[in-house]
Order: sequence, then structure tokens, then C-alpha cells
Amino acid sequence: MHKPTITIEYCPKCGWMLRAAYMAQELLSTFTDELHGVFLVPSETGGSYIISINGKKVFDRKEKGRFPEIKELKQLVRDVVSPEKDLGHSDIKKED
Repeated sequence: MHKPTITIEYCPKCGWMLRAAYMAQELLSTFTDELHGVFLVPSETGGSYIISINGKKVFDRKEKGRFPEIKELKQLVRDVVSPEKDLGHSDIKKED
């Protein structure tokens, strides 16, 4: 089975490369064994900040009107790549 790849598409003109690099670092350290990698892709669309897993969008700044909190992003990624993984203190368990 192939490990998933995360892509963070960011607007370089907006200065969001460092934010994208920080989020990539957080995801790689949290999901060391579960991910193939995280790619940072400079967007040609102004204001773009889209996070996808294997091409499926999981977060879009323009749709949400904000950036994801790192805790929220880890939960979104976990739910796709490793649903059984415990994220420790930053985890929010869904109520049944």
C-alpha cells in the first residue's frame, strides 16, 4: 500500500511559504510513519492556500475564510491517513 502524500499549495506573493513550511514540519513530525511526504507548491493563484491529501482537498483558505489551526489540520489529516492514531493532548474526540 502506498503512503499518502500531502500537498500544501500556497501563495508566494502573499508571503505564506514559511507558514506552509511550518505546517509541513508539524505534519511530518506527527505522521512520520504514515506519510510518503509533504510537498510545498507555489500557487499561481493569488491568495491560494489549499491543503490536499493524494489530490483530495481537505482545507481551502478561501472557502473557510481563514487558515487552519495546526491542531485542526492534524485532525483532518489523521482522519484520512490514520483514523486510529491518538494525537494526545491536541486531540478532540468526536461524540457518538
